[in-house]
Amino acid sequence: MKVAVVGATGMVGEVMLKVLAERNFPIAELIPVASEKSVGKEIEFKGNKYKVVSLATAVSMKPQIALFSAGGDTSTEWAPKFAEAGTTVIDNSSAWRMDPTKKLVVPEINAGELTKDDKIIANPNCSTIQMVLALNPLHKKYNIERVVVSTYQSVTGTGVKAVKQLENEYAGIEGEMAYKYPIHRNAIPQIDVFEDNGYTKEEMKMTRETKKIMGDDSIKVTATTVRIPTVGGHSESVNVEFSNDFDVNEVRNILAETPGITIQDNLAAFDYPMPLYAEGKDDVFVGRIRRDETQDNTLNMWIVADNLRKGAATNAVQIAEYLVANNLV
Repeated sequence: MKVAVVGATGMVGEVMLKVLAERNFPIAELIPVASEKSVGKEIEFKGNKYKVVSLATAVSMKPQIALFSAGGDTSTEWAPKFAEAGTTVIDNSSAWRMDPTKKLVVPEINAGELTKDDKIIANPNCSTIQMVLALNPLHKKYNIERVVVSTYQSVTGTGVKAVKQLENEYAGIEGEMAYKYPIHRNAIPQIDVFEDNGYTKEEMKMTRETKKIMGDDSIKVTATTVRIPTVGGHSESVNVEFSNDFDVNEVRNILAETPGITIQDNLAAFDYPMPLYAEGKDDVFVGRIRRDETQDNTLNMWIVADNLRKGAATNAVQIAEYLVANNLV
């Protein structure tokens, strides 16, 4: 199988290559793709060296699958060209997520909706993926009415420039700024641009994408997204109001049996999810599971995941694995 990785030299692209190798995805020919300035550079994959090619060259090579992580503008222009050539595109940008003609997929939840005709498949937002993985089994059991989520998101979600800003500030070095403000010893309550309603685009992504992935427009979601000076992954404080009452131990058991979730919830041992320990892992970690004592049928949870892996690269590769396993490519 020919597989193209578009944005292969970027932060998520590099993790995509790592995940493809770790999971032994069946690749006969790897096609690393990047911007013109990176064409001709060599990348290593499973002990072999591959030269980076341009988007136009990659389209002409007709890969069966193209994993995109090159930004919305690139995806908007080039994903349809790959699709026209017969390639199935799995896109990590926000370009196609809310397009009603495109599927927005977290494999554990809704991969069953995919068909051979889906030539452009959207990978959800990183902070949405980890949240819905925990919400979906609980929605099936207790019916979610409303979700209030506050996120504490890693600088890796912004990219290499933001990681460098944090490192420079930590070392007391002046350098290029990815953010309007310092991030070291700070928390910035803005991720992406502001929309007319006063929410950021990132906050509205969580609202809109949750409804689409879980297939239920009645779920109310309100979000506040915050950038903090961590690198291991995104953390979320999630308050969930259900139609029906629940037993906290039953909630723990449901989540523990959900593929892709690891429970870390032993207060006596001070065991709870943290980005420090989620980094480099594919699971979504859930802890601090407790009843909201101020409101009926309401639960609090703390959810952490490596945003470059399950929040991006791993989820995309899992979609590709589903396509292969079900002969959809």
